[in-house]
Amino acid sequence: MRYAHFFRWLLVGGLTLIASSLGVYAAAPEYPETQQIDLTVLDEKPDGQCTVRWTDPFEHRQREAPYLCDAERDPILKAPHYDTDSGHGWESGFVIVEGAGKGELYSLEQGDEIGERIGLSDALVTVGLLLTIVALVGGNVDAMNRGRGADPKVVRAATRLREAAALVAQDHGRAVEAVRTAWAPLHRELVDGELSRIPVARLPRTAGVRARARDLEKGGVRTVRDVLDAGVWRLAQIPGVGRPAAGQIVAAARRIADEVHEAAAVRIDAGRPEPRTTALVVALRVLVEAGPTVRHAAEAGRELTARLDPVLAAAAPASGWKQMLRAGREERQEARDAVAELRVLLAEAEQVGMARQFAQASVDLLRGPDSGPDGLSAWVDFETRPREYYRLLAQAMSGPERVGTTRKARQTTGVSS
Repeated sequence: MRYAHFFRWLLVGGLTLIASSLGVYAAAPEYPETQQIDLTVLDEKPDGQCTVRWTDPFEHRQREAPYLCDAERDPILKAPHYDTDSGHGWESGFVIVEGAGKGELYSLEQGDEIGERIGLSDALVTVGLLLTIVALVGGNVDAMNRGRGADPKVVRAATRLREAAALVAQDHGRAVEAVRTAWAPLHRELVDGELSRIPVARLPRTAGVRARARDLEKGGVRTVRDVLDAGVWRLAQIPGVGRPAAGQIVAAARRIADEVHEAAAVRIDAGRPEPRTTALVVALRVLVEAGPTVRHAAEAGRELTARLDPVLAAAAPASGWKQMLRAGREERQEARDAVAELRVLLAEAEQVGMARQFAQASVDLLRGPDSGPDGLSAWVDFETRPREYYRLLAQAMSGPERVGTTRKARQTTGVSS
């Protein structure tokens, strides 16, 4: 950036000199309007200093004044050769025809002073123009060097590819989340039912339950489900239990609940359809109809998005000339390196047709099943290929977001992870 500042100040200096030139020219007096007349040289020195007489053409009277004659003029025009009788010489001069000095001689020295000011103005404008041209040419060359590497087309193409990758991952995640949402209440019911059938006497001996089972049953706590619902505080209020034992009992109940939660498997019974299982089958059919390649496209989309995000962030200055000009030296170099990496990624994506795969997968996921309110067509499709439905259900429950879903389901069943 130091070169940009140098050329900027150079341009300011050039424009300042041009402005100063205009000021000097404006302040210089103008050449007055004059009229040529004949002068009679009364006396003259070798260096041209002389005294002259002339007739004022406006007042029609004789006037005398010192004057600078042309010492190099022909000797015949000088005294005593010009007028042998009077001994006077001849010279030509100019008188001012308007203003306060009307009728007075116009001295060559006055013209020289005006000429000097105009010459100074010309010199200033010449130097100012040279500085301005150097600043503009150098600044443009520097800007071209700093802007070198900007490639908006590559950045835009990579951004579009990233958007397509993120979209297919989002669409697939939405479809999988719909399956998990429909699965959660069915799974929760299975877990709750199983926990409600396990008596407290089956808790491990290390929890000290065997000795306190009768006390717990008297307090209304008969199953593992009851233990989880009661919690440590309520169990500690039961006579014969106490706070330390209550904590051990709840911890043992949670371990059993974890085992039940992992082992419980939702079964889809086509012979007894009900609204919750119908919702699950309808949600699964979206993934079934989309086909097996959709999951691979979504995974590729997530991986590509993770790769492109930092590279696009580094390549941001290369999205245009203005951005590259504003960026620092290190940022510009990082942007050039990032653009080179984007070209490689785009070439790889083009080679395998990744953009087309993402677009097709998004279309397949958004198309959805053609199912009525009772999910009849989804049930019919399930009966023709149940293994595919169970396979996709297992994939949905073992995907990258399974941890968050499992934690939420455990919270609803009173199990801590």
